[in-house]
Amino acid sequence: MANREALRDLQSRLAGRLQAARSESVTVAAWLAVQAGGRDYLLPLSQAGEIFPWTGVQPVPYTQNWFLGIANLRGTLAGVVDLALLLNHGRSRSEQELSETSLLAFNSALEVNAALLVDQLQGLRGADAFVQSEPAPARSPSFFGSVHIDSTGRRWQELQLQRLSQTAKFLSIRA
Repeated sequence: MANREALRDLQSRLAGRLQAARSESVTVAAWLAVQAGGRDYLLPLSQAGEIFPWTGVQPVPYTQNWFLGIANLRGTLAGVVDLALLLNHGRSRSEQELSETSLLAFNSALEVNAALLVDQLQGLRGADAFVQSEPAPARSPSFFGSVHIDSTGRRWQELQLQRLSQTAKFLSIRA
């Protein structure tokens, strides 16, 4: 008897949630918000792939300091790039610090076997999460998109992963 009541209660709550979802305007998330090297970034969801916890990488000799090595991500070998170091505002991390990071693979549609090391995942964001936008700063890299500012004044730099993956710097891992 108690199980039936619990089931009816669950069904009632689900029906209420479905009705609320139908009646509310749906906000579509456009970006994955991440933090790297103490800075906030927005990565287009259409260009971002799967998120992985830190996994050890196989170092590759004679490469840039931002190229951490190769990781096996669900059977795919991917080059691991430290986003903060690539953007010249990070520092090398200890193994303990690395264990608290995440790897964000590029969307397979971009045909780039790479993943970005980010310090923290900050969730999904839609355009409604921001009160203001402005163009990328002068003399910024070609893969920088707009800067979006949220209601607390936090500035989020949009990064176009497809453009990033095609830059000479990203493609030149040799030290």
